[in-house]
Amino acid sequence: MTTYYTADTAVTEPIAPPAPAAGEPKQPFVRRLWHGRPEDPRWVRPAFWGLLLATAALYFYNLSSSGYANSFYSAAVQAGSQSWKAFFFGSLDAANAITVDKPPAALWPMALSVRLFDLSSWAILAPEVLMGVGTVAVVYASVRRRFSPAAGLIAGVVLALTPVAALMFRFNNPDAMLALLMAVACYFVVRALEDGRTKWLMWAGVAIGFAFLAKTLQAFLILPPLAIVYAVCAPVQVKKRLVQLALATVAIVVSGGWWVAIVELWPASSRPYIGGSQNNSFLELTFGYNGLGRLSGEETGSVGGGGGGGGTGQWGETGWDRMFNSEIGGQISWLLPAALILLIAGLVATRKLKRTSVTRGSFLVWGGSLLITMAVFSYMAGIFHQYYTVALAPYMAAVVGMGAATLWEKRREMWASLALATAVVASAAWGYVLLNRTPDYLPWLKWLVLIGGLTGALGLIFVAKLGRQLALAAAGLSFVAAIAGPTAYTISTLQEGHTGSIVTAGPAGASMMGGGRGGGGFPGGGQNQQNGNTQGQGQQGGRMGQPPTGGTGGMPGQNGNSNTQGQNQQGGMPGGRMGEGGMGGGGGAGGLLNGATVSDEAKKLLATNAGDYTWAAAAIGAQNAASYQLSTGEPVMAIGGFNGTDPSPTLAQFKQYVTDGKIHYFISSGSGGGGMGGSSSGTSSQITEWVEANFTKVTVGSSTFYDLTQEASSS
Repeated sequence: MTTYYTADTAVTEPIAPPAPAAGEPKQPFVRRLWHGRPEDPRWVRPAFWGLLLATAALYFYNLSSSGYANSFYSAAVQAGSQSWKAFFFGSLDAANAITVDKPPAALWPMALSVRLFDLSSWAILAPEVLMGVGTVAVVYASVRRRFSPAAGLIAGVVLALTPVAALMFRFNNPDAMLALLMAVACYFVVRALEDGRTKWLMWAGVAIGFAFLAKTLQAFLILPPLAIVYAVCAPVQVKKRLVQLALATVAIVVSGGWWVAIVELWPASSRPYIGGSQNNSFLELTFGYNGLGRLSGEETGSVGGGGGGGGTGQWGETGWDRMFNSEIGGQISWLLPAALILLIAGLVATRKLKRTSVTRGSFLVWGGSLLITMAVFSYMAGIFHQYYTVALAPYMAAVVGMGAATLWEKRREMWASLALATAVVASAAWGYVLLNRTPDYLPWLKWLVLIGGLTGALGLIFVAKLGRQLALAAAGLSFVAAIAGPTAYTISTLQEGHTGSIVTAGPAGASMMGGGRGGGGFPGGGQNQQNGNTQGQGQQGGRMGQPPTGGTGGMPGQNGNSNTQGQNQQGGMPGGRMGEGGMGGGGGAGGLLNGATVSDEAKKLLATNAGDYTWAAAAIGAQNAASYQLSTGEPVMAIGGFNGTDPSPTLAQFKQYVTDGKIHYFISSGSGGGGMGGSSSGTSSQITEWVEANFTKVTVGSSTFYDLTQEASSS
């Protein structure tokens, strides 16, 4: 094996292998694909492909158990598979009444898959699995370029076995695409640091631009560290660096702004309403509900913010330790302490390298992205779900791989072996703490993690005096102890289906949303379980805390979507268990977080003469509407969007739709329809009151509908 180094004072730095000399033939593509670099040992490339195949096998396992996962997005995927206009805008229904409350890029791969393979759980979720495999490959490639094959493999394994990654790369929220594109952006910035070529920086800008079209402003969180690192460390003149950064900014604007420009210029009367906004504006949605409102907790039309400055609110406790508390810790934090230690140690180890050191630049790119994302997540007071933390997984995995490899290369220096041992002890101790939070779950594992980690760390302290085999044994034991806890949680995650709007990784009780030390909020039990597309049984949720208004109940869960039968989760909010129609207008607790179960009788009713109407039905809140749409295959209007609080359609518009014969049924929610965060005077309530006063009620089982073609006799 040949290792290439560049001299810088007394320090050597590994660099990418040199390009073939002029006239020297390149390796055939297939050979390079399998064998990798000419200087690589024979095991390197097969190990890489084995990592990807193992990740794919893990993530595809039991995939259909989640059914339609988040029916809110699945309904939009279904709509996009039926209508190109719905595909472009990200509409919730093929008749284009209203969009999802995000840009549509994350929906596009799933909608194309459904167009090719028809609507099914696999067709929706398989693209998410492939994004997960792709993210592992990108992280491996970036780490391996500047460090060693072993470093890349460590990073890939850590990412694949992070519980929240195993959850979200098998789920249909936008976070899978976001994580992939953020990893791609970091990879391209590292490539740009190698040779200062403009194209790599512009490709990074393109990745961030498309990430914006997946989850708006969250894509911009890592822009400050990436821009600063390139501005300081790039191997070109200052003037050229500034020009390159300007061009990368243009790339971001073009790749992310083309869709925004079309939507904003498109006549509002001929496109769907922009879900999540109060003024039918995507820019308002971007900078309000999905932007600055998430930081301040002042999202218009939201269900309530969190508590700033260490306070506790509807979305959990904020503060520097948020990523480690009982709500979040089991999702992502298993190796976060080790990553932080290894990041510091890596920067110390590279302190003497010159300004343009790509090794140190890699630590700064991935480590800076990790730190800034952690900081924002820790203190944002608005809507925050545990699964958002999947954004941290690629950064954390890369830092762990780079840091471990760097310290291992310097293991004969006492400070390096001590730092490596400290990272292992931190992982083992923190793994013990996290496992101890679920004392009934594999109670023996926490002791193996702790004892194995301490034993491995002891060997690492004296690794310079050990023979090769004992040194490798100490390193192997340390790594196994560090990943044993997250691996167990990942396996538990893979064995269960997850549906609804709030899902968590790990075994039951591993995450309790809302107040770490003082109580819960939304449960880890927002995660439901479903057996394929036929029967679903909701999991009993975790402990929940108080709503912002000071009420006492928790949110009741409800089965996501089931094509035939399902059982609701047990919940604590007054109103108890919900009927087939789902809870309440405006997405009241159950209708907001999860869909409704739809009986065969209800499906038959809505399917009758559905082709004669633009919408087979209308329902308050997107989750309720989505459940009926996915069950019948017919467009169902979501009044008020996700929360039931969007002013679309207005009462006058709804009356006109009814007069024109465009809507057949109104699905009753049974609770007045104000919408979460709404009021009795809101659009949803006005429509509900008008329908109930003027049209004939039709009862099917425990569900109530109003036939909008039949006026009530008393009207």
